[in-house]
Amino acid sequence: MEWTGQVYADTPTVSAQAYIEAAPERVWDCVSDIHLMPRLSSELQEVRWLDEATGPAIGARFSGRNAHEALGDWETISTVVEYDAPRSFAWAVGDPENPSGIWRFTLRPEGTGTVLEQWTQMGPARSGLSYAIDAMPDEEQKIVFVRLREFETGIKANLEAIRELVEQES
Repeated sequence: MEWTGQVYADTPTVSAQAYIEAAPERVWDCVSDIHLMPRLSSELQEVRWLDEATGPAIGARFSGRNAHEALGDWETISTVVEYDAPRSFAWAVGDPENPSGIWRFTLRPEGTGTVLEQWTQMGPARSGLSYAIDAMPDEEQKIVFVRLREFETGIKANLEAIRELVEQES
């Protein structure tokens, strides 16, 4: 990832893609299973459906427990805002109308496999990162850039883990 110079108010994004030698429906089973994500992520520790939801659907909510060496431990409530099997699955963190972040998986058939993209956006609402920016406003661009690089590293690891999992099951 190259230096962007972005600030939090820019609602910066980062994404990565991976080719997986499997049909989108097979890949979909992994990306739409929120319980798989804590196994893949170094930050997301635990998830659980809320409000008697048992799986993803537009408006379904889930909690996430997170841990980060510099940011500490925190919990979030996310709402599924996009669910189009087997093409896209997205959730907003916090208020879906003004989220502190959005995460999305997009699947596209290609050849005999699938191109899987994971994408995330910071903001526009405040997040835990906002407290670091408040404490060091002159460092905002660096704080945002470092966090985007962390997200990019995590996304690439997620995609590789999903690829290995799906291709091993083939």
